[in-house]
Amino acid sequence: MDGQVKVAVIYYSATGITYQMAQAACEAAGEAGAEVRLRKVRELAPAEAIRSNSGWQAHHLETQDVPEAQIDDLAWADVVIFGSPTRYGMIAAQLKQFIDTTGPLWAQGALVDKVYSAFTSTATSHGGQESTLLSLFTVFYHWGGLVVAPGYTDTSQFVAGNPYGASHTSNNGEIAPDHVALGATALTVKRAVRLGGVVKRGLAAG
Repeated sequence: MDGQVKVAVIYYSATGITYQMAQAACEAAGEAGAEVRLRKVRELAPAEAIRSNSGWQAHHLETQDVPEAQIDDLAWADVVIFGSPTRYGMIAAQLKQFIDTTGPLWAQGALVDKVYSAFTSTATSHGGQESTLLSLFTVFYHWGGLVVAPGYTDTSQFVAGNPYGASHTSNNGEIAPDHVALGATALTVKRAVRLGGVVKRGLAAG
């Protein structure tokens, strides 16, 4: 239906932690009544590097059928949710490379007035979760986007503790996202879908 909110969940994951959060994001968006696309960004690491890590290799094979993100997915979406592990307090190079291909859409104004949000994971506590999310928000500001974060809009956020977006500490990939991280992901996405619907209806009404 024309009024249905369209959500693109675009992520990078090496060993599967961020992928699990992306799946939770898709589930929450679907529960909120949105049409959803799950897309991974293109892997840049050489095959020998992937093979050198059993978890990375296993996840690479597990998700080989997940479609790769295209800039048309951004043009299609009303709401865009990005997910990335932290690399030295910033997003992974794979996601950055995808973002760097969006110039044509930006130049056309096609990224303006969409709702954006994000989630991340780190190997260690205080490993750059907030700075990674904030670095993504900087991109959204350049696009003219509307940033939606979970804030402390639900009591669960006082346990999750990150008002900027959903995040998880994996202990170097050994700990899968728990109910706190997945709950924060769902809260973030459902807020984004709800507010994305408000924006979409408002723009349609002129």
